[in-house]
Amino acid sequence: MTMTVEKTAAGGAGREAIEALVASGGLDGLFEQIGSGQVSLTGSDGLLPALLKEALERGLQAELTDHLGYEKGEPAPVARGNARNGISTKVIDSQVGSFEIEVPRDRAGTFTPRLVRKGQRRMDGLDTMIISLYAGGMTVREIRHHLESTLGVELSAGTISTITDAVCDAVMEWQQRPLDEFYPIIYLDAIRVKIRDQGRVSNRAAHIAVGVDMDGVKHVLGIWIQSEEGASFWAHVCAELANRGVRDVLFVCCDGLAGLAEAVEATWPDSMVQTCVVHLIRSSMRFVAYQDRKKVAAALKPVYTAVNEDAALDALAEFAAGWADKYPDALSTWQRAWERFTPFLAFPPMLRRVLYTTNAIESLNYQLRKVIKNRGHFPSDAAAVKLLWLAICNIEDRRAAERATTPTSKHSRRATNRLVEGRLTTNWKQALAQLAAAYPERITPYL
Repeated sequence: MTMTVEKTAAGGAGREAIEALVASGGLDGLFEQIGSGQVSLTGSDGLLPALLKEALERGLQAELTDHLGYEKGEPAPVARGNARNGISTKVIDSQVGSFEIEVPRDRAGTFTPRLVRKGQRRMDGLDTMIISLYAGGMTVREIRHHLESTLGVELSAGTISTITDAVCDAVMEWQQRPLDEFYPIIYLDAIRVKIRDQGRVSNRAAHIAVGVDMDGVKHVLGIWIQSEEGASFWAHVCAELANRGVRDVLFVCCDGLAGLAEAVEATWPDSMVQTCVVHLIRSSMRFVAYQDRKKVAAALKPVYTAVNEDAALDALAEFAAGWADKYPDALSTWQRAWERFTPFLAFPPMLRRVLYTTNAIESLNYQLRKVIKNRGHFPSDAAAVKLLWLAICNIEDRRAAERATTPTSKHSRRATNRLVEGRLTTNWKQALAQLAAAYPERITPYL
């Protein structure tokens, strides 16, 4: 009994109608034709396009009946001064294939169909499918071939580009949306994209900022394209975030780029810039021979796991005694970044886990690189931002679906759909409590 109730709830009235047809045997002949290959499901001659055609044409006739006030086949009321006036045909592309429909007309030309709008040549679901394929990393040519080979739908490259360009207004609105006044943590990082400019392809940096709000939810705050990743452009990014409403940031976690700390502090003077420990480890390992990497990593671990700065200095001195002669660059990497590395050593373990690395944004960047690696290059900066935004939306859609099917996920999201949210920061409640204890005057007003 329970299984039947769940099945009915999941399928709804449509499922009940199909089950009734199956039970009556009304679909047996059709299934035999499908099984023998006489009837296909999709494509221009398929079953699903034929059913969709029939449903749309009946719906259009019902709309015209409502507009004119009399049924098809009945005499037209003379007093109304309007009547049916034949049909016009047009081809509709859909996610199940292309098909031709008959659109009824009225004599006065006042009928405006809503089911299939005037000038509409594609079902809305097809546009959504194309945008989804584009967000997944497929090029315009690949999408065109995919639609033609699987659905029998032939669309030009220009049409597909126009469909994907329809999201540009949404991208602009998202990029300019107001932000929260206060973010406890903001992560800054950049990935490389190839842009074609005046017939020449060059590498550019896509700057991405991720902010953790007071609920511990990570939000992508914006995407900015620039020829090189530099402190001066990061200063521009911080200024734009401030113009969009960010008044204060407690911590800014970044990769240790020269001058970046000063650029951040020029916008938010009270913020603390934390160099990503994972980036420091990678930089110090750059010149270490493969056979020594495990030993060097083990020797560095006491430095970034020290209980305080004094203990970290002792651990660094011990590392220098053992490895400085063989790998001086590994030691100098930590010495140069020491001032920006040590802030998090003053905090308890839960807060350290949140601050010590930019993995929150590295994880996002990893997924974005998978999307853009097949593209080769982009025709413009705007095209790159468009794809990155769609990819981020796609990533969040998958995460939202996972949250919806996780019984233990009870966190309430405040943002509206497609505001591009990230995951909830691990152990955020404990970290927030420690932040509130350390900075009560800055945290308490936003609790």
